[in-house]
Amino acid sequence: MPDTRSAAWDDYSKTKPQRRTTNARGETTWFNWTQYADHGPGVEALALRPGDTVLDLGCGSGGNLAHVATLGIKAVGIDLSPKQLDKARERWSDMDGMELHQGDALTFLADTFTIFDAIYSVFGAAWFTDPGLLLPIVHANLKPGGVFAFSQRPPVEGCYGCQASYIPRADDEDPAIVKRWDYQPDIWSSLLKEYGFPDVTATVLPASKADKRTTGTLLVRAVRGDEPQLF
Repeated sequence: MPDTRSAAWDDYSKTKPQRRTTNARGETTWFNWTQYADHGPGVEALALRPGDTVLDLGCGSGGNLAHVATLGIKAVGIDLSPKQLDKARERWSDMDGMELHQGDALTFLADTFTIFDAIYSVFGAAWFTDPGLLLPIVHANLKPGGVFAFSQRPPVEGCYGCQASYIPRADDEDPAIVKRWDYQPDIWSSLLKEYGFPDVTATVLPASKADKRTTGTLLVRAVRGDEPQLF
């Protein structure tokens, strides 16, 4: 049975241009957690070292993943959208150490034998996957002491748990609908601790002062504990 989410994200890809060729500092690759240009922390949140292996859940057109690859890190990306991955392959065709897969994040994590040094998601699969399914399998595929981090828009007050996201399509078509999961920072902290991540920080970064928009970015960073979890 076709995955309708894949078609929805293909439609979404049509509305998103390729990443800029350089950022404000003149860099050709960079890591960005927020929806604002040249804003917020960078890849240091993942505590990676050359030779590590990292997984991007919902890598899209690959901008963050390409930056990780330039650091001497094996950069693995998974995304539902073939069109987003086509963009990544077109833009980063000469990038060594970058591996792309098309499919569902949960299925990929269930099938891979790789234990990652870090797993992250920037407005990606961590936002659009039931945490009761995602967090245990992320824990199982992350080395002890490894970082799991993700960013997304903060929840609307009073709208928590599973919500509907409407993805625009053609003017004469109804929008596609995908599910997302929204929680306050303290709830994310509690959930992650419950699933074996004892060290958690969850904060809302304020919007960029250079932008007229005012919505901040929820950034969650968790470190896997040493003990295996039994669920």
